[in-house]
Amino acid sequence: MAQGFRATRRGITARLEPAEKQVLGKLFADVAEALAPDEHPQDPLERMLGVSADASAPEDPAVRRLLPDASTEPERAAEFRRYTERGLREAKIGALRQAALALEAEPVRLDPEQAGAFGRALNDVRLVLADRLGIRSEADAERIGAHDDWSAVEDVETYMSLLYNFVSWLQETLVQALLQELPRE
Repeated sequence: MAQGFRATRRGITARLEPAEKQVLGKLFADVAEALAPDEHPQDPLERMLGVSADASAPEDPAVRRLLPDASTEPERAAEFRRYTERGLREAKIGALRQAALALEAEPVRLDPEQAGAFGRALNDVRLVLADRLGIRSEADAERIGAHDDWSAVEDVETYMSLLYNFVSWLQETLVQALLQELPRE
């Protein structure tokens, strides 16, 4: 049974079962794979600057949720995406990989920088799961939140709901541990 993150003298620490680490690692890898760019720019200057000549909104709605349009005006959104999407994808993939590496330790122990990356990775996983589960309203969130029994898994939605709830809980414990680390006045 997982013990969520807490602030300790040695860093932000959590104890996770091997199966929990395996599932989290798989989720991190799946989201990183979904974020991987379809192609690499051929132009050396584009590659160096991280510019995408033909960046367009992702077709996958879950990835689009991670990389939303920056404007309601199509031309502005495309221009912003052209200059930022590649770097944003790389940063998100980097955080997901860093979080996956952190899972290899027992217990999982994070310094402040690692905790930030781990939190970003958990958030991206939550956003993808939320999209896949169709969470659009408070009622949807309550429906998903009602799933709390791993032995009652009978379908994919229930399993994904339990994953969503686990990732949400883990992220909440991480945020609480980080808040404890803030300097007191």
